[in-house]
Amino acid sequence: MSENVKVQFNECFREANLCTKRYRVLMGGAGSGKSVNVAQDFILKLMDLKYKGANLLVARKVEQSNRNSTFAELCTAISRICGEKASSVWEIKEGLMQMRCRITGCRIIFCGFNDSRQKEKIKSLNFPHGKLTWIWVEEATEITESDFDILDDRLRGKFENPELFYQITLTFNPISGRHWLKKRFFDTVCDDVYTHRSTYLDNAFIDSGYHNRMINRKLFDPDGYRVYALGEWGMQEGLILTNYEVCEFERDFDSIVLGQDFGFNHANALLAVGFRDGNIYVFDELYEYGKDTAELISLAEGRFDKKAVMYCDSAEPDRIKTWRRAGFNAVPVKKGAGSILAQIDYLKSRKIFIRHVCINLIRELQAWRWHADSSGALTDTPFDGFDDAIAALRYAVAHKITDGGIEFLR
Repeated sequence: MSENVKVQFNECFREANLCTKRYRVLMGGAGSGKSVNVAQDFILKLMDLKYKGANLLVARKVEQSNRNSTFAELCTAISRICGEKASSVWEIKEGLMQMRCRITGCRIIFCGFNDSRQKEKIKSLNFPHGKLTWIWVEEATEITESDFDILDDRLRGKFENPELFYQITLTFNPISGRHWLKKRFFDTVCDDVYTHRSTYLDNAFIDSGYHNRMINRKLFDPDGYRVYALGEWGMQEGLILTNYEVCEFERDFDSIVLGQDFGFNHANALLAVGFRDGNIYVFDELYEYGKDTAELISLAEGRFDKKAVMYCDSAEPDRIKTWRRAGFNAVPVKKGAGSILAQIDYLKSRKIFIRHVCINLIRELQAWRWHADSSGALTDTPFDGFDDAIAALRYAVAHKITDGGIEFLR
């Protein structure tokens, strides 16, 4: 654009936006503004003729997760920066999730790592003009180290434009201190790595309501506040389930069930769970906010086995009836005294295998911990919150428990 563009940025990201190192690693708490910052940074750079020939690949573990996160964030950044001229500066193909700057010819495309087909597609990416120059991985804790290496291998070759530089930007909330990201980028020092940590306290544009919500969380969930608000690495102490492995596996099970925790403002979680040789295998998840039952059923059709028993929270009988009318074998689980602890005991006594695509269950498990009392001592009460997929998993195994207050209603 010929005229100067004025955009508001949080001052704490100034150095990060000027960084040209190969790895730009931005971790932080919720509400820190890191994703908004990265979106604006990329849009401005891709509009600048100085960086002509640059192209951006945006990645998440599940490709469609981009639509309501990175794609939406970049569209918002375009609107914020370009205003009424947005459509004359940027060509946006919403169906394909593709963007092209009409000034520079720079493009933005999106990808995921759901399966081997998508991974092979990444290896063969090409652009009409220029090269793949920058990569943004949002929610980087979702991807594996081998996924990251596939992306890293794509940034190679000489540039015709001397102003260009290869860079991978990682943005994430640092949930687990065991994660490979910590070992690779934080536990060792490398000249090619720039790391940055931000919190909601660094965000000049945060609203007072959100700020107060974080302060309240500090009071009732200090461990969660440290991770989600202050952006510090999660610790092992107090985690409820650690006996799980994230991997791929054959879908040859003795039995299959579904587990569903209803939600709207908080997530509605539906899991497909297999059992084999006493072990538990979670192989698919549907995790949605703000969708009614009809919309959820439409998303589940053809993806989840209608013959499998679907164990649901009994607090929503009307929703269960709607699922049954749609042909799903939905039944309510009545929660009695001690039922949650009985379900936890069962889960802790088994080996749990989870496919990489079940990103929300994995994220919840990395943070699910026992509640601590005022002295900091752990109690026998699991923290209630951010556990929608976990609730679905508990419901899915409840039928395996012979006591502990579990009852099924037909």
